[in-house]
Amino acid sequence: MTNSLINETSPYLLQHAKNPVNWYPWTQKSLTLAVEEDKPILLSIGYAACHWCHVMEHESFEDQVTADIMNRRFICIKVDREERPDLDKIYQTAYQMLNQKPGGWPLNMFLSPEDQLPFFGGTYFPPDARHGMPPFKVVLKRISDHFRQHREELKEHKQQMMAAFSSITENRSSSSTVSLANEPLELAASALQETFDPVHGGFGGAPKFPHPTNLERCLRHAYFCNNEHTAKLLLELCRFTLNRMSEGGLYDHIGGGFYRYSTDELWMIPHFEKMLYDNAQLIPLYLNAAISCDAPEMFATADNTCAWVSREMQSAEGGYYSSLDADSEGDEGLFYIWQADQIKKLVSPLQWKLLKSRYKLSGKANFDGQWHFHALKTIQAVSKENKLDEAAVEKEIAEAQKILLQARTSRIRPGQDDKILTAWNGMMIGAMAQAGDALGKPEYIHSAERSLAFIRKYLWDGSRLKVSARNGKSQLNAYLDDYVLLARGIFELLKVRWSTDDMQMLISLIDSMLEHFEDNEYGGFFFTSDDHEKLLTRLKPDADDAIPSGNGVATQILLIVGHVIGEQSYLDAAEKTLRVLWNSINHYPVAHGSLLSALETHLSPPEIIILRGEESFLETWRKLATQSTMPNRTVLAIPSEAGQLPGLLSSKTAPEAGVLAYPCHGTICLPPVSDIDDFREYLSGLRTED
Repeated sequence: MTNSLINETSPYLLQHAKNPVNWYPWTQKSLTLAVEEDKPILLSIGYAACHWCHVMEHESFEDQVTADIMNRRFICIKVDREERPDLDKIYQTAYQMLNQKPGGWPLNMFLSPEDQLPFFGGTYFPPDARHGMPPFKVVLKRISDHFRQHREELKEHKQQMMAAFSSITENRSSSSTVSLANEPLELAASALQETFDPVHGGFGGAPKFPHPTNLERCLRHAYFCNNEHTAKLLLELCRFTLNRMSEGGLYDHIGGGFYRYSTDELWMIPHFEKMLYDNAQLIPLYLNAAISCDAPEMFATADNTCAWVSREMQSAEGGYYSSLDADSEGDEGLFYIWQADQIKKLVSPLQWKLLKSRYKLSGKANFDGQWHFHALKTIQAVSKENKLDEAAVEKEIAEAQKILLQARTSRIRPGQDDKILTAWNGMMIGAMAQAGDALGKPEYIHSAERSLAFIRKYLWDGSRLKVSARNGKSQLNAYLDDYVLLARGIFELLKVRWSTDDMQMLISLIDSMLEHFEDNEYGGFFFTSDDHEKLLTRLKPDADDAIPSGNGVATQILLIVGHVIGEQSYLDAAEKTLRVLWNSINHYPVAHGSLLSALETHLSPPEIIILRGEESFLETWRKLATQSTMPNRTVLAIPSEAGQLPGLLSSKTAPEAGVLAYPCHGTICLPPVSDIDDFREYLSGLRTED
C-alpha cells in the first residue's frame, strides 16, 4: 500500500510513501481537499538525514492506530525542507511566535484549511507520555476537537498571527536616514569573544555546532580591524576552535568530512549526519585559516574533506548529492564506530599502538560500547611517547586510516539523499574551486566544473533556475539562495580559471535576481520570486542560519561584481540592502555575519586586479597576487584571446606580448603594470603610482 508521495522525487518524501498515513505533497490539490473536507492540515516538515524525523516516523507514522487518527481527522501534508525552504522558513517563524522558542525538525504544524494559518505547532512528539509531553495520539485528538469546538476563537487567533507576520515583513528602516558605519563589526567581534569556549573551542555549550559564519567573521575582523591585540585574539580563537573540531569526533578521521554537530561540548560524539552545505562552508574556512592562523595542518583537513566529497558525494553526471544519513541498519552512527578488536586485527602492531595512543582506544569505549575516533593526543605527543619521528607517526597513522576506510566500505552504508540542490551545489562549487587552487589539485577544480555543467544542463534555462534535480527530473521555482550561492560559486571558479561563458552566466543570474527578487520600493531581497506561488507571507531573511543569509551573499556579490565590471546599479542595490536591513544588523550583529562581510566591503571598497595576457605567463602573475589571504582582494586572470568581456573588463585590453596588470581600489584605478618586478613592488605596498 502506498500514498500520494509515491510519485515524488524527494528521497525524504519517498521514505514516507509506504506509511499507513495518507500523506499528500504540498500542492494546490491537497490544499483544496482540506477546504472541501473542512479538515485542519497537519503539515509535517523534515529532511532525509534527520535522525528524529526517522524516530517519529517509526514510532508514530508507521503505527496503524496513529495513522487512522491522522487520516480521519486531518489532511496530512509532508514537506522536504530542503526542496521547500520557503515553507520551512515561514512555519519555523510561526512556531517561534506560537511557542516563544526556536523550532527544529521534525516540525509538525497544524493549519486552518482555508488560509493555511497555523494555530498550534510542535517538533518531535513521543508516542507515549514522556518528559512531560502527552502522547502524539492524545495531541492529535485534542487539536482536532479544539478546531471543531472553537472556530470563532481561532479566527481571532489567526488575525493576531497575520499581524505578527506583517510586523516582521514591513519596511524596518528609512534608507535615506541610515548612516552605515562599522559599529556592528566591533560589537560582533566582542560578542564572539564573550561566547567563546576557551576550554574546548567553539561558541557556547552542548550541543555544539561549527558556526562557520561566526568563524569566518573572526578571520575577516582580524584582517580588517586596526587593533593588533584584538586581531591576535580572534585568530587564536579561530585556530583553536578549528583544530579542536578537526581533532575531535565532529570530523571523520577515517573517511574525511564533517558531521552536522557535536552532542557534547568536547566535540567528541557527533550527530552523525553529513550535510553538503556544512562541508562546503568548512573547506574554505580551513583553507583560509591555514594561512591566516599559520596552521598548515589545516590544509590536510580541507584536502581530506574534498577527497570525501569527490569520492562519495558527486554523481556520475557531476552534481553533488545533498547528505548522508546519520543512521545505518536502524542505528545512529553504526557505520562509523569500531570495536577495539576489529581495529587491532586490521592494522599492524605498530599502527595499532599509535592509534591507541592518539585516540585513547582503551578503557571504557566512548559510544554505545564501541569507539568513535576522537584524537586526545597530538601527533607531536604520540611521537614523543613512542620515540618516533613525527613524519613516521603521521605516515603510519595515515596508512592505518586507509586500511580502516577500505574495511568500512564493506559495511551497510547510511542512506544517501541523492537529490541535487542548486544552492548547495553553488556552495560546493566555490569550495572545490578554492581548494583546487590552494592545494595545487586541479582535479578539485574539475570537480567544480562538472557540477556547474550539471546545473547548466538540468537546472538552468538561460535566465531562470530550478531548485532540485533527481533521476532526470528538475523541479520547483528557485529561491534567492539558489541564485546568490550559485553566483558566488561561479565567481570563485572564475578567480582560479577564466571562462567568458561562466561570466555571462554569472551576470544573467544577478540580473534575474534583481528582476524577480528585489524589493524595488525599500531595498533588499525577498526569499521567493515575484512569480512564486502565493504563500502566507513573503519573507526577506537577513540573519544567517545553517547557511549564509541570502541577502548577505547577494549584497557581497553585487558589490564585488559591481566593482569588477563597473555596474553602478549593482552597487546601488547592495547599498540599499544594507540600509533597509540596518536595524536588524545593528540590533543583533553576531547573527548577521554575511551582511557584516558585505558592510566591510562597502566601507572598505575592494582591491580589484585584472590580469590580461598570454596564458603561459598569466598563472605566474596570478599566483603572486593570491599567495596570501586578503579578503578584500579579487584577482581575475583573463587570457588575451578572451572576447565579449562585460562592462569595464572590455577596457582592460591585453598586451601584444607578456602580461598587463590593471590594479584598482574601488572606483580608483592605477596605471597598468607590465613588469613583473614592478608588480611585486605594487603587491608589497611599495609601488602606488608611476
